[in-house]
Amino acid sequence: MTLGAVAYSTWLLEAFLGTGLSPLSSYVSELGARDQPYGTLFRTADLTAGLLVLVGAAGALLWLPRRWSTVVGWAGLALFGAATAVDSRLPLSCAPTADAACVARERAGLVPTAHAAHAVSSSVAVAGALVALVALTFAARRHGLLPPLAGSLGPLVVLLELAATAWTLTAIAAFDAGHGTWALGAGQRFQVLLIAVWLGLLARAVVRRG
Repeated sequence: MTLGAVAYSTWLLEAFLGTGLSPLSSYVSELGARDQPYGTLFRTADLTAGLLVLVGAAGALLWLPRRWSTVVGWAGLALFGAATAVDSRLPLSCAPTADAACVARERAGLVPTAHAAHAVSSSVAVAGALVALVALTFAARRHGLLPPLAGSLGPLVVLLELAATAWTLTAIAAFDAGHGTWALGAGQRFQVLLIAVWLGLLARAVVRRG
């Protein structure tokens, strides 16, 4: 799980690679677009992260104590992992926030099928992550199963993640309506960073449980 969190944070390398995309306005997924110079690196990192999280969640379902909340949580995490891996195989063909022609092709329905499907797989991944965050943090506090998540930090990360998701969805709606990005990139980067932080806390909790 820890390795999955690290792989899921590979987008932080954009600070050193000079991608040409704005961290304030671009989708994180645009780093892995087919027309981007480091697309292969970021797509491979997402594939690795997804598979590692999927394996970890499946193992937890098999070997850790089960309650309804933990089953829902681990299943949500497995969905997140699987959808993230699929997402990496359905990359954007171009970067819509940085390329007006790309936006025009999107709105005209002239992008490849994988590009169009990317929004679906990304949405499924985030939904799975949210289910996992809420359910496993609830289980930690209610049943004391995963102590590091039961303290104040676990619920705080969940609340911040919900706020970051609301910010991201609002910004996406504004962008799709042609009203600018509303700091879409910053909101989404905060969203995925919090998921990685929570995965790190979860990994620590599982190790402490033995």
